[in-house]
Amino acid sequence: MKTDLDFTSPELFGSVVFRPSFNSFQIINPTQAWSLLFTGGQEDKALGDQGGSFFTNLLIAIVVSGVLGTLILQSSLLG
Repeated sequence: MKTDLDFTSPELFGSVVFRPSFNSFQIINPTQAWSLLFTGGQEDKALGDQGGSFFTNLLIAIVVSGVLGTLILQSSLLG
């Protein structure tokens, strides 16, 4: 079995964000951002292709429901 992977490279076991191929100030998508957050910067493709949109929409839903809940609670307490 032949492999082309260079196991002597110091970037292999380090964080993805410090690899020269990743750290060129390119724009990342939400899936890569969530993958980097959940894996501690070790992997940018851990969630697949569409995993980031679920977490982005979940975060938006939590914020909106918190704001609406606060407004409803305050209006019922004051009125």
